[in-house]
Amino acid sequence: MISASQRLWRTSPLTYMALVLAALLSIYPFYYMLVIGSRSLDNINDVPPPLTPGGAFGDNFGRVLDNDAANFLTGMMNSIIVSSVVTVSVVLTGSLAGFAFAKLRFRGSNALLLAIIVTMMIPTQMGLIPLWGMMQDLGWYDTLYAVTVPFLVSAFGVFMMRQYASQAISDELIEAGRVDGASTFRIYWSIVLPALRPAAGVLGLLTFMETWNSFLWPYAILSPENPTLQVSLSFLSYAYYTDYSQVFAATAIGTIPLVIVFLVFGRQIIGGIMEGAVKS
Repeated sequence: MISASQRLWRTSPLTYMALVLAALLSIYPFYYMLVIGSRSLDNINDVPPPLTPGGAFGDNFGRVLDNDAANFLTGMMNSIIVSSVVTVSVVLTGSLAGFAFAKLRFRGSNALLLAIIVTMMIPTQMGLIPLWGMMQDLGWYDTLYAVTVPFLVSAFGVFMMRQYASQAISDELIEAGRVDGASTFRIYWSIVLPALRPAAGVLGLLTFMETWNSFLWPYAILSPENPTLQVSLSFLSYAYYTDYSQVFAATAIGTIPLVIVFLVFGRQIIGGIMEGAVKS
């Protein structure tokens, strides 16, 4: 007799077919990006379009580097710096605040948490004009401070870490640390932060990806000579002409840091999702 839990985890050929189809649909856009990025502009316009990679990727990317309007290497380096700094800050501040809201008792905690949640309901676009004026007043126009400092703390990060900490960390564990004479920060660093590692990995990946793909705010506050990667890619397209071989070659190179981040921290993503599913 097969139990209900065994039936739940049994897989059929139809399940494998669905998974393979989903994987192919997910991978194909990246594959076709490499195909177009490795073809000449004449081959791209062929009918039917090419479906296999060519040998012109190096030439196409070389033309990207020679394009003075794009400043591709500057954009790549700026995106790496901004995304890394913002990710580290969001994870640290989110875990600190999440621990405080979940396990520390202080007056006004519920009101503060509600205020943080309310800020998540405000569209980012509504704050662009006043934020742009603030950056001008601080003298941060066309500097990396303008695309870094306003995003060092995330309301979503605080809420996510608070929810995870309330379930993953027991009150007895905190009390045991206090009995041993540990300060609040020592409890956070030695007990709370290791316990929050799966959620911190997921939050870090989501934050890095969001910051890496950000376009509107960097486009508004940075000059063409000091862009981030997404702004740099936009300068490869012109009003009446777009060399898609350049665009796709540059996009393929710009995707490499994201792939590396997912490969390095993929276990944290899966572990965080699975642990959260078990707890729920």
